[in-house]
Amino acid sequence: MCITVSRQQSALHQSAIRFMSIACARAGGINMAQGVCDLDLPREVEEGARQAILDGFNIYTAAEGVSSLRKAIAKKYSDHYGISIDPGEGVMVSAGATGAFYATMLALIDPGDEVILFEPFYGYHRSTLESLGCRVRYVDISLKDYHIDFSGLEKAITPKTKAVVINNPLNPSGKVFSRDELDELGRLLDGSNIALISDEIYEHFVFGGKKHIPVLDVPSLKKRSIIVSGFSKIFSITGWRLGYALLPARIKEAAVKYNDLIYVCPPAPLQAGAVKGLRELGMDYYQQVAAEHEEKRDLFCGVLEKIGLTPVVPDGAYYAMADISPIPGKNDLEKVMNLLEKTGVASVPGSAFYRSNDLTGMARFCFAKKMPELEEACRRLQQIQA
Repeated sequence: MCITVSRQQSALHQSAIRFMSIACARAGGINMAQGVCDLDLPREVEEGARQAILDGFNIYTAAEGVSSLRKAIAKKYSDHYGISIDPGEGVMVSAGATGAFYATMLALIDPGDEVILFEPFYGYHRSTLESLGCRVRYVDISLKDYHIDFSGLEKAITPKTKAVVINNPLNPSGKVFSRDELDELGRLLDGSNIALISDEIYEHFVFGGKKHIPVLDVPSLKKRSIIVSGFSKIFSITGWRLGYALLPARIKEAAVKYNDLIYVCPPAPLQAGAVKGLRELGMDYYQQVAAEHEEKRDLFCGVLEKIGLTPVVPDGAYYAMADISPIPGKNDLEKVMNLLEKTGVASVPGSAFYRSNDLTGMARFCFAKKMPELEEACRRLQQIQA
């Protein structure tokens, strides 16, 4: 007798990001593959979690998160963007932005539904959708000029389309959606029952005078939109697994059922850390984070340009896509492995963010490293002089 695995698992694959992180650890290299932000943990966030543990706040919380955190999230959107959100009906805290996305999509999607992704895409979005048995359709965003193929989007919409998923700013390319683009998205979806899910985890990493516009700030999108975000990047707490969704009350009610089933509740004392961070860190904190990462972007992209690995300079997030075609290898995986072997710097093959495995000339680098480590990565890369 042989116990077999489920058919559903065949839709899941080890992510290229995790594969390259493992390869990097084996090589003792610098990991520019995984999207870990190397900010120092804000003192306020640490103190909030530490005090909660000392106070014995270690038992189950409400499945949608503690009310103090939901209120702090709603206040943040009011303070930063002038958006009014009911913390009782419109906020769900979950196990990271990924957990919030998963619980939300479980509440929205039935097998056979169609969901549209913009390409390049974040791999976990696609894997989540495929694991739910829906059909994923794709719309192109040009890496050359960030142009969105709106005519392609219009053609991709069918009577079976249940949702459109965007990532803004976009991982991996760093595209920041303009208000005009979001307005056009609203125009195309007008009159439909299609939901828009916007992953905005990189909202505070926007450069060059660009401005992040939450989809809930766009009148034509507000009633159909759900925002997924979290604290992993801006507070440098990726291991805390603390994120949230802003969603209509009826959808939240269904999503919380799945949140409860899968995660039971978000981690109790860590929620207190996020509350203290949201309450006490002022606008200057977020502005400084953006300025620091813009400096790192400019340094790293300058080095890539110098050595002949031409980058697509991002407007947001903290990744740079680069042309690695000069690196030996018959495909992009071989090229990034050769780059890791020669320099000790790990990146992600570009095909991880596309349907096709034939994208042989691109890689994604995460430049959110502490400056000494980033400078060392630049020094190593300059040895190749592609």
